[in-house]
Parts: sequence; C-alpha cells; structure tokens
Amino acid sequence: MKCISKVLFAAAVGVLSQPVWSQMGAPLLLGDPPELDPAEQIQLRPGELPAVRLTADILYRILVAELSAQRSSFGSASELMYGLARETSDPRLAKRAFQFAMAARDLPAALRAAKQWVLVAPNDPDAVASSLALSASSGQTSGLADNLRERIEKATHKERAIAEAASIVAKMNDKQVAYQVLENALPDSVRGIPLAQLALADAAWAAEEPVRALEAAREAVRLAPDSEMAAQRVLEYGLKVDSRAAIRETQEYVARHPDMRRLRLLLVNRLVLRHEFDTALAEIADMRRRAPEDFDLLYTEAEVNVRAERFDRAKELLHEYIAVQEQRSDALPDKATTAGGDESDARLLLVQIAEKQGDRREAIRQLDLIEEPSVRFQAQIHKAVLISRSGNLQGALDTLDALEPQDDNERSVQVLTKATLYREAGRTEQAVQILEQADAEITDSAEIKYDLAMLYERQGRYDDFERLMRRIIELAPHNANAYNSLGYTFADRNINLDEAEELLEQALELEPDNPYILDSVGWYLYRSGDYSGAEEYLRRSWHQLPSGEVAAHLGEVLWMMQRRDEAREVWKAGLEQEPDNEVLHKTLERFGVRLK
Repeated sequence: MKCISKVLFAAAVGVLSQPVWSQMGAPLLLGDPPELDPAEQIQLRPGELPAVRLTADILYRILVAELSAQRSSFGSASELMYGLARETSDPRLAKRAFQFAMAARDLPAALRAAKQWVLVAPNDPDAVASSLALSASSGQTSGLADNLRERIEKATHKERAIAEAASIVAKMNDKQVAYQVLENALPDSVRGIPLAQLALADAAWAAEEPVRALEAAREAVRLAPDSEMAAQRVLEYGLKVDSRAAIRETQEYVARHPDMRRLRLLLVNRLVLRHEFDTALAEIADMRRRAPEDFDLLYTEAEVNVRAERFDRAKELLHEYIAVQEQRSDALPDKATTAGGDESDARLLLVQIAEKQGDRREAIRQLDLIEEPSVRFQAQIHKAVLISRSGNLQGALDTLDALEPQDDNERSVQVLTKATLYREAGRTEQAVQILEQADAEITDSAEIKYDLAMLYERQGRYDDFERLMRRIIELAPHNANAYNSLGYTFADRNINLDEAEELLEQALELEPDNPYILDSVGWYLYRSGDYSGAEEYLRRSWHQLPSGEVAAHLGEVLWMMQRRDEAREVWKAGLEQEPDNEVLHKTLERFGVRLK
C-alpha cells in the first residue's frame, strides 16, 4: 500500500507505467536480457536428441558454449549453439542460442536463432512469439496481422493470446503501423473481451491517437464495469481529449466504486497537476473516512499540502504520520515493518518544507533524525551541502569526512560532493586535486571523470578535458552528456566542427529532448553559419530551460540576424533568471550592449 502513495507525484502513478499486457503477466520478449538460469543449461541424453547421436564433439561444443556464457561471452556462446541447432535440429539448442543472443543484445542474431527455433519447433508458442516479436521490432511486418489473428483464433486461452499479440506489436518502431496491425489482428470473436479493448487503447495511445484510445478504454469499461485498469485509462487518455470531461467522468465512476484506491490516487495526482488542490484534498478526505486505518493517506495528504504551499498543515500531518511509524517500530520487529523507511520519507519531506521556508537549521535537524541505514548516507550528504551553503565549508567537509561509505558508489558520491563544495567556494584547484586522486583510486567511474573533465575545461586544460571525455565515451557509450560536452566545447572554440556535428548527433539521438543538448546543437549550427537552424534549436532549449547561458546564445543568434530588439528582450529575460551568469555578461560586453 505504501508504494502507491510514495510515487503519487511522479510523472505517472505507476499503474500506467507499463502497458496492460505487461500487467497481465505476458512475456515482454525484447526487454532486459533474460536471466540465464544455470538450471536451464542443456542436459542432453542420447534418447532426447532428434535422431542425432550425441557425439563427443557435440558435447564438447555445448560445454564450450555454456562456459563462454558463464564468462559473459554471450555472442560466442550464441554462435556455437546456433551452429549446433542447425546441425542437430534440436529445439533446445536453438532456444539456448536465442537466449544467449538476447543476453548479448544482438537482435539480428537473436532473430536468426528464433527463426531456427520455430523451424524445428513450429508448435512451441514461446518460439513463435519470440520470432514474431523480433521480426516486428526489425520492421518485418508483412503478414504479421494475419499470423497473429490465426494464433488468436486457434488459442485456447484467448486473453493470453491477445496479450502476446499486443506485446509483439508494441516492439514495432512505427506505432501507427503497430496500431493498424493490432486492429487487424483482433477477430470479431474476441472484441468483446475487455483485455482486447485495453490492448487497442494502449496501442492507439502509443500511436498518438488519443480519441481512439479513449473510445477503446470506454468500451473496456462498458464490458467490465468493475475494471479499475480500464477506468484508469479512461481518465488518463481522456485528459488528452477533454480534461474537464475526463475528471468529471472519473469522479462519477469513483462515486459508484469508492474503494478503488489506485484509481482515486491517480485522480488525486491529476487534480494536483491541474492545481485543483481543494478538490484533491476532498478526495483524500473521503478516502480517509472510508479507510481510517490507511495511514499512508496521511502522507499523501501532506504531499498535496506541500504542493499547495500549505506548509503548516503539511507539517501537522507529517508529524502525525511519524508518530504512527514510531508506534509501528515499537510494536513489530525491524524486519517485519517498513516503518523506518516510511518515517525517513516523512522527514525528507519535512526537510523539503524547511528549505522552501528558508529554515536550514530545521532542515539539518530533520536530516540528523534520519536513522534508516538505506537513507542515512544520502541524508548526511544533503546535510553537508546545507552546512556549506550556510557559509561553513569546514563544517561541511567534516560532515563528509565522518561518513563511512560502504562501496565505490558511495565513495564516488562522497568525493563528488566534496569537490562540488570546493568548487562552489571558488577553490577549484583543491576540487581538481580531490577528483584526480579519486580517479586514480576508482578508475572506472565515469561520474568522477566527467566532473574532473569539466573542471579541466574551466581551467583551460583542453587536452586533458578531451582525453577524459573520450575515455568516458569508451566506458559509458550511452552517456549523452559526454558526447554533448565534447561536441559543445569543440563548437564553442570553433574547432573540429565536423566531429562536433557527429558527437552532437549522437547526443541528440540518445536524448532528443534534453535542453542542454538542444542548446549545444543550436550553438554548433550558429558556428556553422546556419542561423535559422540555430534559432530553432535554441528556442526549443529556451522553452524548456530559460537559463542565462541559453539566453546568451539565442540572443547572439538573433542579434546576428539583425533582430536586435528581440535579442535584447531575450537577454533581459536571461538576466532576470540568472543575474550573475558569466556567459551572458561576457556576451553583452562583447556586443557593447547595456540593458536598462
């Protein structure tokens, strides 16, 4: 019950974080690589091989493949198993080749193995589903709808077949095509099954067809009036079509089904996002009247009051909630209760309130009261930051030095925090020294290397900066910040523009909506002479991140396009956001602009 409350104000409440077929328990075939259970290792007996004698050579190659997998050489293991599967026509070997290829994240090899698996085991539903899912993810959709339709019609368990079909089409990159495939794959005979309508609703939503998504969700509710899952989708998808109507429709549904806790928390969440705080609090009050033993609602009500900036009421609720958790701790053994963690969550919210009210002393006091081992380390890190920002750098450093990190991750956090405090105090050289020592001790930490590289860049040590950024890209090839920082620095210095373009394209591919990357791309385009393209990207960045540096860049582009009044307005807005931004002040100085 607690986990629902704690994610109330995340981007989603959790109930819609996965599609319906995932919630139904159908296998999601292209997610994380499968866990390779040693119990699944091939145990061959001569009588089980399909008319193939178990030779010493076959046994040896199987053992080599399994040993390769144990050493994480999944690609080699898959190749060995695939060759054996073709020679022997043994479906178990084909399945193992598929599993190893998935563990290696080699989708072409996995598709090849899955097709071999289907070839030798055409009636194995897992083999067929795996092959179809991989084919769909590779864009091979010809005949897919007919194949899925046939599988659904023949299936004994219709809901499972529908869920598998939905899972397969969800892997397709073109969501519009995916929706049409699913629409054509569902025969009339299953359209009356609520899950079929929910699958259609989710596929339509993914295809950016909210009206169709809402229609299907409503049909699911009509077919299953007590389906909380369907009602959640009516609310979520309806908000995109007509938000006021969706809220009203859900309120009417809740009046008929007042015990649907998840739906009501989702409704509260969406009301808060619309700043309808009183309505949200009324919803919680009714839930508390119906379930007075549901103490987690105290925390939820406190969250809403924090969002509404009603801090005194929020503090009353949190202190009441903490008292409840302390009683739970006294009444139950430590391992039988989550009270310690729940109390820590409440104290962290009290810290947030204290910081909003400018009361650092109270924030520090609450952080010191946190005893939960899983939270205490981070709480003390936060305490050190607050002490430093109160003007007591040495006290902050003493707090950090008193910590006893348990692993390299905690050691990295400790070092990075200490370096940040030195940098914020203007003691960059000491920050560099600390990070250099940590980099020598924790050699594979991309985070330490990144912060050290950025300090090198600040000091003008561009060769050292470039060396570390390239090493980060080797260690963490999906680290968009490394590509972005190196590409931006090249563009800002007006050097290596061809490589800057490649680096920024990679960063943009990894995080297409990151405002920092959009700013870098805009700045690169400006350096390349494409002013209109630069303006487009910089305006997108400014919309998400109205910072001084983005204002400096956007204003400069507008100035060079002879739109100088617009440039001044942007620069003025940037100064309002960050009056001391160094990049913006240097830009104004360079153009000889003084703003009133």
